[in-house]
Amino acid sequence: MIVGGADGCRTGWVVCRRDTDGTLDARVVKTLAEACEGLSILAVDMPIGFVAVPRPARICEVEARKLMPGKASSVFPTPCRPALACTTHAEANALSRKLGVGINRQTFHLFPKMREVDDLLRSRPRLKRIVYEAHPELAFSRMNGGKPVLSKKRQPDGYAERCRLLARHGFACPVDGLPGAARDDILDAIAVCRTALLITQDKATRLGPAKVRDSRGLPMNIWF
Repeated sequence: MIVGGADGCRTGWVVCRRDTDGTLDARVVKTLAEACEGLSILAVDMPIGFVAVPRPARICEVEARKLMPGKASSVFPTPCRPALACTTHAEANALSRKLGVGINRQTFHLFPKMREVDDLLRSRPRLKRIVYEAHPELAFSRMNGGKPVLSKKRQPDGYAERCRLLARHGFACPVDGLPGAARDDILDAIAVCRTALLITQDKATRLGPAKVRDSRGLPMNIWF
């Protein structure tokens, strides 16, 4: 099976594909639809499924934060579906606050990518069998014996530590840089590519109830 991992970057998506012989290929594509082509499973570092109000949060997020002591902030709060339609931070923050709790700018800047994933899975329902939500820091924690990697991936020591973990598990980083992407985006794509492989092997861990769905029928689970 050919599997892949995807992480958003400033020009689109970094995609790491793992061929059946274990060969890794990392590249940048413009759309997530392109990233899905030819894959059995694609694990993506972006929320899938949205609650109607910001509180309570998705169960999978709550469980993820509990597994990440010292690194819980890496699990961004997912916006509620009504706020996702907003086009300015002020509008999204005001609406979300009215429904329970506001939205920070970092989360708002991810809205276009969130909407892209959401639109893709709603317009092409068959992709729900292929595209899974994953989280790179949970993936690195699993590679690290269940202990979160506390070093910062954008710093030299954090980057090197994650490269060592990937190599130790058969996912040595094939490139140090790609046009349009930060090098930590590449690491994240490779990390969730490993999650995709674990999903095909029935070895991945699922957070959130198996049958939980949002109002549009999308699952709300995080895999690692």
